[in-house]
Amino acid sequence: MTTIRRIILSQRMLVVLILGFSSGIPLALVGGTLQAWMASLKVDLTVIGVFSLVGLPYTLKFLWAPIMDRYVPPFLGRRRGWILISQIALILTLIGMSFCDPIQSPALLALLAFLVAFSSASQDIVIDAYKTELLDKSEYGVGAATANLGYRLAMLFSGAFALILSDHVSWQAVYLLMAGTMSVGVVTSLFAPESSATATIPKSLKEAIVDPFLDFFKRKKVLDLILFIIFYKMDVVVAIALMTPFMMDLGFTKTDIGAVTKGFGLIATLAGTFIGGVWLSRIGIKRSLWLFGILQGISGTCFYLLSKMGHNYPMMVTTIAAENFFSGMGNAAYAAFLMSLCNPKFTATQFALLTSLMALTRTLAGAPTGWLAKNFGWETYFIISILLMIPSLLLLTRFDAWMKRATKI
Repeated sequence: MTTIRRIILSQRMLVVLILGFSSGIPLALVGGTLQAWMASLKVDLTVIGVFSLVGLPYTLKFLWAPIMDRYVPPFLGRRRGWILISQIALILTLIGMSFCDPIQSPALLALLAFLVAFSSASQDIVIDAYKTELLDKSEYGVGAATANLGYRLAMLFSGAFALILSDHVSWQAVYLLMAGTMSVGVVTSLFAPESSATATIPKSLKEAIVDPFLDFFKRKKVLDLILFIIFYKMDVVVAIALMTPFMMDLGFTKTDIGAVTKGFGLIATLAGTFIGGVWLSRIGIKRSLWLFGILQGISGTCFYLLSKMGHNYPMMVTTIAAENFFSGMGNAAYAAFLMSLCNPKFTATQFALLTSLMALTRTLAGAPTGWLAKNFGWETYFIISILLMIPSLLLLTRFDAWMKRATKI
C-alpha cells in the first residue's frame, strides 16, 4: 500500500492528472456546449445536427498520428513539443470561436469548431503517447485512473459548469474562459519531464506510417485481439444505450434521471475508475481484465431487475451506481491494457489506432439497440446485454499470446 500511495502522490501522476484535464476541456465545447449555445439562439435544428460532423477528427486521428511519431519539434522534445503546439492551437481557435456569431457566420463557426476538434484530437494523440512512455508498466492502472479523473472533471467544467455560467454571462465570455483554462496545460507542458522514449524515433515517414501497422498486425492472434478490443465494453454500451428512454418508460422524470446519472453516477464512475486502477496495480492487467470484465457484465443484472421491479427509486439508484462503478473499474483495466500493447517506437500511432477500434464498439453496438428493445422488450434486452460479456471473456484466454511480438520491425 505504501508503494501505491507513493505512485499516486508522485509528480508524474500530477502531470498526468493535469494533462487529462487539458485533454477533456475541448470535447464538450465542440459538442453539447456548442449545441446549447446554438439552440439558445434558435439556430435551425438541421444546422445544429450538421455540426456534429466537426467531431470527425476524434475518430480519424490515427491518420496523422505518424507525423507526431516521426517529427520532433525544435523545443521541449518529441512529446511535450507537440503537446504545447496543440494547446496553443486550441487556445487560439477557442478564442476565435468566442467571437463568432452562430446565426450570422455559421460556416466560419463550423470551420473553427473543426479546427478545435482537430487540435484537440492531436493533443489526445500526444498525451496518450506521453503518459504511456512516462509511466512504468506497474503504474499504468493508477495512471489510467488519474488521467480519467482529470478528463471527467474537465468535461464537467466545460459541460455542466459552462451551461450554468452561460445563464449569467455571454457565450463569448464562456468560451474565452474555457480558452483560458488551457493555460494550465501549457504551464504543465513547459515544466513536465520529457518521456524516455526519444531514442526510438522512426527514421523516415515511411517507417512512421507503415511499420506501426506491420508491428501491430503481425502480433500473434491479432484478429482475436481486435475482436476483444471491440467486444470488451460492448455489454456496457448496450446496457446504457437506451437508458434514458428505459427510465422514462418506467415512470422516472427527467429530473430524477439527470440528478442520479449526472451527479451520483459521475461520483460512482470516478470512484470505480480510481479503485480499479489501484487494484490493477496490485493484481496485474490480466487478472484485472478478467475480474472487472465479469463485474461490469454482471452489473447489467441490475438493469434486468429494475425492468422487473418497475418504478422503484432505490433500485434505480443502485442500478446507476453499480453500472457506473463497475464500468469505471473496467475502464481502468481497459486503458492500461491498451497502453501495454503499444510499441514505444510508435506509441502515438498505435494508441490512436487502438482508440479508433474502441470507437467501433459504440457504432456497432448502438445501431441495433432500438430494434432489440422494441421487438423483444426490456427484460430480454438486458439479458442480451449481460450475455454480451461472454465473447470478450472467451477471447481473453488469448491474452498471453497478445503480449508476445511475433516479428521485429
